[in-house]
Amino acid sequence: MSTATAPTPIPAAIAVATNPEAGHKLRLLIAYVIAVALIVGIAAYGVDYYTAGPHDRPFMVKHALLKPSGRIGIKLGILGVGMFLVIFLYPLRKRWVWLGRQGISRHWLDFHVLLGLSAPFVIALHSSFKFHGFAGIAFWIMLGVSISGIVGRYLYSQIPRRVNAAEFSRKELQELQDKMERQLAGQKILRESDVRSALRLPSQQRVDQLPIPAALVYMFVLDLLRPFRIARLRSGALRGSEYFTTLGGLLPTRHRELERSIAVAREEAALSKRILFLSRTQQVFHLWHVVHKPFSYTFAVLVLVHIGVVLMMGYF
Repeated sequence: MSTATAPTPIPAAIAVATNPEAGHKLRLLIAYVIAVALIVGIAAYGVDYYTAGPHDRPFMVKHALLKPSGRIGIKLGILGVGMFLVIFLYPLRKRWVWLGRQGISRHWLDFHVLLGLSAPFVIALHSSFKFHGFAGIAFWIMLGVSISGIVGRYLYSQIPRRVNAAEFSRKELQELQDKMERQLAGQKILRESDVRSALRLPSQQRVDQLPIPAALVYMFVLDLLRPFRIARLRSGALRGSEYFTTLGGLLPTRHRELERSIAVAREEAALSKRILFLSRTQQVFHLWHVVHKPFSYTFAVLVLVHIGVVLMMGYF
């Protein structure tokens, strides 16, 4: 008598090693956890020092540690400078051939964004939240660079790309959209009227008439509303207690066919919006480069001057 043996589960480490995307996501998650833990930990440790007045700080026990030239403060400054050196490796990839061959550009961008988000907090802790004078100017420019970087990452995600990072042509996008529409039309689970409501978008003429800032805000609002539209689409197929267990359709169900149709509808809604705003996104992305790069280079110069002054004054 033979017994069927259950398939041996693949260990997580092997699964990550054989899947580059899974490995990248794991590394990115670990990096975010480390960054948040570092920032929150030091902020919590020094909250009484950072909230104290400038005349009270020199008399506090933590002053020797947390002041900009203190044992922790100076290390945070070095860490912040190191983070920005790594940040500038991303644009250098386009100029240095050997560096461009290392890894995947999109993966580099993810860590570029992580460091860009974390660095202002690290520098703020290094300066013990004193943003006056020359160093203050550098900090506010750095903050502007980080905020513009967040906007740039969002714009980057709105331009559909192939696996090899080449841009889709409008014709290819339209063909992919038509394929998804046929898949939605062929399924028998979601009602056609509900699908049309979830995928409803403004006309191309209206989008083309919008000022660039308004188009950017409109695009962002559509992304914010999409989960609720998809939830309403899913709720139409729910029965009994499923409406409560899925929070009105916000959470996925256990019905594979339903979730497969929902996934196609979600992707169709996102793709349709990208096609609709494609020309405006490319315009804004071009203008973003005009703003982001000069701010980045200006901050780099200010950092070098700041380091030079610190060394000349003997603080390090």
